[in-house]
Amino acid sequence: MIRVLRETHEAPDAVQQRVARAGGWNRFGEPNFRVVWGGSRLAWIGGRWSDRDEHGNVTRETIELRRVPKYLPLDRWHLERWMPPESYGSPRQWYEQAVETADGIRIPALGPYPSRGEYEHCFTLEGPGGEFLPLTPAACDTIVRAVEWARRQPRQDARAALAAREERRAREWDRAADEVLSD
Repeated sequence: MIRVLRETHEAPDAVQQRVARAGGWNRFGEPNFRVVWGGSRLAWIGGRWSDRDEHGNVTRETIELRRVPKYLPLDRWHLERWMPPESYGSPRQWYEQAVETADGIRIPALGPYPSRGEYEHCFTLEGPGGEFLPLTPAACDTIVRAVEWARRQPRQDARAALAAREERRAREWDRAADEVLSD
């Protein structure tokens, strides 16, 4: 049997408390924001899985729910924001949209309905070139400022900024694809 080991870390309590104070608390008394290590944060994923031996040969296939790392890169600190359960629709909508069928077995591809809400990614702590940055007081201050700034922004401004970012990414992708295809 192959045993998968992951590098895991916990953010210091002082960092978690600082980010929580900046972002406030949700209706369950949990922080609206938290810092997690990429390799430590797991999410439920349902589907067909192939287990392999040390040579890459398939040893078995199964259809099941598994907890797998949620964020890449695994070796970075990530800031998460809590989202309320209603942002995922009703449990019925969740299962209608997120259930897949494999070999006649219905399995929730995104795991169980997040009845207490769920933390979603909003920031990766890394340098401009994607390099690792340690979680330091200075990095914490940057995260806290980002949280506070985001809380002050009107929702329509946030939506417009996201739309502009996605449009910019699409233009950059199109430009890069044109360069590759024109060679």
